[in-house]
Amino acid sequence: MIEGRQTAAYDGDLVVFLLGMRVNKLRALRQWLPVAKSMGPMLHDLTTDPDSGLLGFRSFPSLRSITMVQYWESTEKLQAFANDAQRSHRPAWTEFYKHAYKGNNVGVWHETYKVPAGQFETIYANMPLLGLGRISGVVPVSRRGNTAADRLAHR
Repeated sequence: MIEGRQTAAYDGDLVVFLLGMRVNKLRALRQWLPVAKSMGPMLHDLTTDPDSGLLGFRSFPSLRSITMVQYWESTEKLQAFANDAQRSHRPAWTEFYKHAYKGNNVGVWHETYKVPAGQFETIYANMPLLGLGRISGVVPVSRRGNTAADRLAHR
């Protein structure tokens, strides 16, 4: 845990990518289990390649679904990974549409947000490193402003 009020040290442009999977029919294990298992190889592929553009991620599982927050350097790197037939995403996506998508037993979703430098703010008060602070490290809030408005105005 880091004591006191901190803010992420990150200064650049950022892409926040939210993605998830929802099991619509629990008994349809053969349809949704391969979808769930496909995320591990993708994350391994990305985390072992320092040039992939993935800065970090965090998962939030629940009973029937999982949501992941990913931080990327750019949409170009995110899309390059997603569309590269030699990497793990494109084959998994093709399999999903071939098999799991038609049965409505499992659903997937994503949202992509491009965030220009200086257009986000963070605060961590007596927290372990997580989110953007885990990726970049943290600095005392006073370096960027004591309020959210101050931190958003900091450039």
